[in-house]
Amino acid sequence: MNKLDESLLTRLPPFSMLDRAQIRAILDQAASRRYDEGATVFGEGMPAERFHLLLDGTIRVIRTTPTGEQIIALHIGPGQLFGIAPALARDTYPATAVAAAESLALSWPVRLWPEFVQRYDGFATESYRTLGARLGEMQSRITELATQQVEQRVAACLLRMVNQSGRKVDQGIEIAFPVTRQNISEMTGTTLHTVSRLLSAWEREGIVESTRRRIVVTAPHRLVLLSGPAG
Repeated sequence: MNKLDESLLTRLPPFSMLDRAQIRAILDQAASRRYDEGATVFGEGMPAERFHLLLDGTIRVIRTTPTGEQIIALHIGPGQLFGIAPALARDTYPATAVAAAESLALSWPVRLWPEFVQRYDGFATESYRTLGARLGEMQSRITELATQQVEQRVAACLLRMVNQSGRKVDQGIEIAFPVTRQNISEMTGTTLHTVSRLLSAWEREGIVESTRRRIVVTAPHRLVLLSGPAG
């Protein structure tokens, strides 16, 4: 494997306070791996042997309910740590991580976590800030499921993905990774039929354009209105 360049990490929050020598030491202990779309990085309940940093692509985090249903909890974009079970004082992964698009990630053995936290300025602060943000997002999702109508939940779901990974295209803002109607149903606690019905209606109204694995929001302001409180 070619030697990884320090510039990969210098602008990423967990490492932005470090000098190049410190980043070099961190990279020299990292393993780099590319994941094809759909590949599992680790599974829920597996021993947490490594923690990861996503360099490129998108990671889909999936939780399994007590009844065996799979729920997409959130998506993780480039520059973020994931699989950070040590931050939760766990020795197993609390969820499954799947590459939503072709992805490239670094990883380190979990035995290095205490050393990183103690030795590197900003690493602990940013790691726990990331963890807090994700817990906050998941709490918001739970609140949505309990209090919002299906139409609001689906609109809010699309807006989250646009805000995280949207890229400008001629028609509007495209979600930058492949997403299916089944994925959206798993993110919003509704049926595939309902998601298909809503997206078809929004396409007729000029709010979105969608194909089997691609969604473009053509009228973001209208989607914001749909995601808000009812009347």
